[in-house]
Amino acid sequence: MLKKYPNRRLYDTQTSGYITLADVRQMVLDNESFVVRDAKTGEDLTRSILLQIILEAETGGMPMFTTPVLAHIIRLYGHTMQGLLGSYLEKNIQAFTEMQSRFAEQSGLSTGKAYSPELWAQFMNVQAPMMQGLMSSYLDQSKNLFVQMQEQMHKQTESLFSATTGAKK
Repeated sequence: MLKKYPNRRLYDTQTSGYITLADVRQMVLDNESFVVRDAKTGEDLTRSILLQIILEAETGGMPMFTTPVLAHIIRLYGHTMQGLLGSYLEKNIQAFTEMQSRFAEQSGLSTGKAYSPELWAQFMNVQAPMMQGLMSSYLDQSKNLFVQMQEQMHKQTESLFSATTGAKK
């Protein structure tokens, strides 16, 4: 467990020492499980710390999210589809991660050790056309499923409202 103190410092209770956001990022990269709690209130601050790490990554180097994507995400907060979007993104990121792992295994890039971003970039340069085709196909399928789900929800909503208004007459 990690504790966050009012002075904004993070304390690792396992190692009995202060750590930085870079250390927490490394814990994430190493797939270590952890929870960040406010030292005074015990409130779970894990999401907040993870968002700070993402913010640092987005402001330095090559950002993952474009400005329009971030604007769309902001617009979806409070929208009725907010919960669905979170689930949709989570499933797609899981699928992408699994696909990336399979490609690494099949290509020999992964030999039990973490492969370097440079090696992965070289592999992707060679495999880019195939990957673009796969991703395009995957995104098309994903979009079609989402549209079908929307249509099904629309039909269910219509039948629900017609049943309730029909019952009142």
